[in-house]
Amino acid sequence: MIIKRILIFIFVVFNQINSFSQSDFYDVDTVREIRVYFHQSDWDALLDSFYVLGDNDRVLADIIINGSSYDSVGIRYKGFSSASVNRIKNPFNIKLDYIIDGQDHQGIDKLKLSNVIQDPSFIREVLSYEISRKYLPSSKANFTNLYINDTLWGLYTNVESVNKSFLIDNFDSKYNAFVKCNPENLNVQISAENSNLSNTHGTDSTNYESYYSLKSEYGWTDLYNLIDTLNNFPDSLEQVLNVDRTLWMHAINYSLVNFDSYIGYGQNYYLYKDRTKQFNPILWDFNMSFGSFRLTDASQLYFNGFDIFQAQEMDPLIHHNFISVAPRPLMRNLFSDERNRKMYLAHIRTIMQENFINQDYYLRGQHFQNLIDTHVQNDTNKFYLYSDFTTNLTNQVSLVASICPGITQLMDARSTYLSSYSGYSGEPSISNISTSQNISLGDNLWITAEIFDATYARVSYRFGENQRFKNQEMFDDGIHNDGASGDGVYGCKISNCSNAIDYYFYADNDSSGVFSPVRAAYEYFSYQFGVSSGDLVINEVMSNNVSTVTDNSGKFEDWIELYNTTNFPISTHGLFITDTITNLHKWNLPNHIILPNSYFIIWADEDGSQGAEHANFKLSNFGERLILSNSDSSIIDSITYLPQLEDVSFARNPNGTGPFSMMPPTFNKNNNTTATEDIPVSSYVCYPNPFSDKLNVISDDGFFVMDIFGRIILESNHSEKIINTSSWSDGLYFVHLKGGSNTTIKLIKIN
Repeated sequence: MIIKRILIFIFVVFNQINSFSQSDFYDVDTVREIRVYFHQSDWDALLDSFYVLGDNDRVLADIIINGSSYDSVGIRYKGFSSASVNRIKNPFNIKLDYIIDGQDHQGIDKLKLSNVIQDPSFIREVLSYEISRKYLPSSKANFTNLYINDTLWGLYTNVESVNKSFLIDNFDSKYNAFVKCNPENLNVQISAENSNLSNTHGTDSTNYESYYSLKSEYGWTDLYNLIDTLNNFPDSLEQVLNVDRTLWMHAINYSLVNFDSYIGYGQNYYLYKDRTKQFNPILWDFNMSFGSFRLTDASQLYFNGFDIFQAQEMDPLIHHNFISVAPRPLMRNLFSDERNRKMYLAHIRTIMQENFINQDYYLRGQHFQNLIDTHVQNDTNKFYLYSDFTTNLTNQVSLVASICPGITQLMDARSTYLSSYSGYSGEPSISNISTSQNISLGDNLWITAEIFDATYARVSYRFGENQRFKNQEMFDDGIHNDGASGDGVYGCKISNCSNAIDYYFYADNDSSGVFSPVRAAYEYFSYQFGVSSGDLVINEVMSNNVSTVTDNSGKFEDWIELYNTTNFPISTHGLFITDTITNLHKWNLPNHIILPNSYFIIWADEDGSQGAEHANFKLSNFGERLILSNSDSSIIDSITYLPQLEDVSFARNPNGTGPFSMMPPTFNKNNNTTATEDIPVSSYVCYPNPFSDKLNVISDDGFFVMDIFGRIILESNHSEKIINTSSWSDGLYFVHLKGGSNTTIKLIKIN
């Protein structure tokens, strides 16, 4: 037992180190080093042939990442237009677990290296991702020097892959519908649709397979349901799409003039269906942001692309104010709602004020260029002159077929244009937020705020991250705990409150709208209080799950069932569970809502890579103590479970309130049952099991009994015997049958 705990401790500490290291690997202020050693001398010809054929096969190589070596990784080119058989410096997709299952670098199993083509400044991608991460889940990105067979190949941008690890980090799940929205063959005609979520391909989901790539085991039906709802039932769109996050995606793309995206040719984004059953858009591929890509679907007569001046003054509501040559329902149908337009422009205002008007982006751009200056000079395979690199932060650079605008040349003028755009300014103000105090579970929470120059105000709230935000309108009428009517103080009531509430504000008038906090709903306010003893209980435990139920990965793992005994929702936010009495805060439960008289399963398998419901400890099959507590260490529930037989659980009966006993498992459902006696093991040779004062043993050739320390405490040559066990200690025993069967039966003694 002591050895097991030491090993668990080492594993947890190692996992924590890995977690920190993964975030450090993408440290934006660090230049990494990656060395690739291909197994075959003609590796470049092989990669070229795979690219020409559209084959996703890979070439084997060994790799060293910042001094750490890995064998037999798989490498192919990355991207569409950024790769070419005529280029030396191509982008790379490196799969570390291509041959060796589970091989990763600090938890990272895939590397995406971009070759910085179409960007003389070298910083567009890293700077854009840094801005995007402030407002919605976005990849980390930094710089790396790539060596191939010990020859410097060049300076690359190192971008975090949008894969299942990304989903776990940002959505706490990875098994739901997950779609990459890039067509197999990009169509750059002015009427091109690509991955634009239109329904022009019909009602059969198979007709959409050449436009979208499914990254999960299922999801085509979910994707078509989103497409159908978006195009035919937009009033129901919130049921299947995170509209606020979609507005943020459009705001980032239009603010940064990132047209190699949905707003240009309907591509370069992902969709993931989260635990609230809503799809969330995820931005991808910023290498041509800040006006480097200037083709569009010609919605405003840009048939030959737009120039730098047109980029500076690109209308952020072009798909509302003008025709759409190719369908763009993810913009056009959202922008048809006036409040959506105001919220969208409020997001643009936040992006402009926090990054561009204050010149923060220019300071960050200078910092990045100073960081990589020497590395750019050493890159002999770069596509531009060193003088282009130093120039392009502020001024335009001529490319082979176009001109790449200077980043400040574009964005200073763009921030001026957007600042004067109709709907950008004139917003209400929100301040002096207040909530009622000392409430209990199920009480009403009153929220007030001073909101001036508003004609509409609301609070959006949820009790857990597995819930969508709900909207509650606020009033300044003197009857919503808001003081006097018309005094600028707005109030509203949230009924039947949980112990944790996440919330944010939105208000608008005839001119524009505003959020508080301004990065909502990615950021929000929280109100929280402790859970009382008995309201949430440990209801069932299984530490020897051999064949009862599997987790999402198909493995039979230990599990703990919590049960909400109340008539109100309970949030697990800020709660902890542990099997170590000296460490009550061993595992922090996710921000999950448990509905009244409902259950929540915790997988005790030390595998957080599977989702937020997976704890950082396992259960001992010899029995141990479990403690559920609040963040202030006050105990909500505590139990000591006994050693368990295979596929036998330790559960409350009656459900939620009764004493514990060994019984058949009732995973995620009511424990009430009469079948808690005489659990059979191995053809009824021993019964009952668990036993207390008496044990019946039947064996043709006799038997002997050992305790958990290996001591023989009873031996018999009788074929049938009733044993008085009243003096035995509670715990685990082993009955060994004599003769040719060599059968060992595990039994549990309980008082």
